[in-house]
Amino acid sequence: MPLLSSSFNPPALLRSPHVQTIIPSLFRRPHLPTLATQQLETNDGDCLLYRLYCHNNNRLAVISHGLEGSFDSSYVRGMVQSLTNNGWDVLTWNMRGCGDVPNRLVTWYHSGKSDDLRAVVSRALTLPYQEIALIGFSVGGNITLKYLGEEGSSLPNPISCAITISVPMDLQGSAEVLAKRRNSVYMQYLLRPLRRRMRSKRSTFPEYFDIAGLNGIRTFYEFDRRFTAPFHGFSSVEDYWSSSSSLRYLDSIAIPTLALSACDDPFLSPSCLPHNLARAHPYLFLETPRHGGHVGFLTSLSLQETWAEHRALEFLSECTGLRASTYTCLG
Repeated sequence: MPLLSSSFNPPALLRSPHVQTIIPSLFRRPHLPTLATQQLETNDGDCLLYRLYCHNNNRLAVISHGLEGSFDSSYVRGMVQSLTNNGWDVLTWNMRGCGDVPNRLVTWYHSGKSDDLRAVVSRALTLPYQEIALIGFSVGGNITLKYLGEEGSSLPNPISCAITISVPMDLQGSAEVLAKRRNSVYMQYLLRPLRRRMRSKRSTFPEYFDIAGLNGIRTFYEFDRRFTAPFHGFSSVEDYWSSSSSLRYLDSIAIPTLALSACDDPFLSPSCLPHNLARAHPYLFLETPRHGGHVGFLTSLSLQETWAEHRALEFLSECTGLRASTYTCLG
């Protein structure tokens, strides 16, 4: 499938990847109605929290947030607002331990924990929707792509298409980019809530967690080697990154899937933009605008709708009613 050219062309003042990445994260807060949080029990005795924005539409979008985010993250709220204003119901969910409520178990979420998305999708399939789309941001996008590849042609029929935004498809490559000195601000920003999580786990499960030297951790390699990999059953940090990177699952995706990432994303390595793979893939549409930062894509400082939200609606409209068995080409 040919790579998609992109129409995203922000004003000169908004072309910095740092402006695109930081401004919406700090200052954007889309308004949404207050909804009750619902609880989904998992097979291993934990629980996932979700919200259902229901307006009696026949289409549902399931949105997965990024690292240490939640269903209250600004980019999730913005996408919910755009979708519900345009004929979609939306289900948003928190990965284990994200948001304000800690999870029950010693383990938590990680960048490849697709079984939890599978549980959320199973819940969505019990609802009376004719069509379901999956949308994932950053780590949530990596989990979405991994899930799609794992399911392949066995994906439940109501799931018609997917959209991922700013995805670290190669976790090792992304970790190495973020470990560079020029990205130290982002690295410390991302590690701060992870350190808080480990302190909270230590408080709840003191027999399992030794957090001596926690403040000295400066990279994902150090954090994942000490905590993520061993606590989640991986033999090493390299095993965790390799097993969890969606890049290795892309070949098996069997529904139209838009992978949108900016070339100037400070979180991503070139390996996270698989141009050669996308050229030969019947269902993966890779769109890599020159600008956009990480989950940015601002067109103005009004901070109303982002271009990524507009592009998502456009792609969903093109995919409506399509299934992998009958799909040939968009447009």
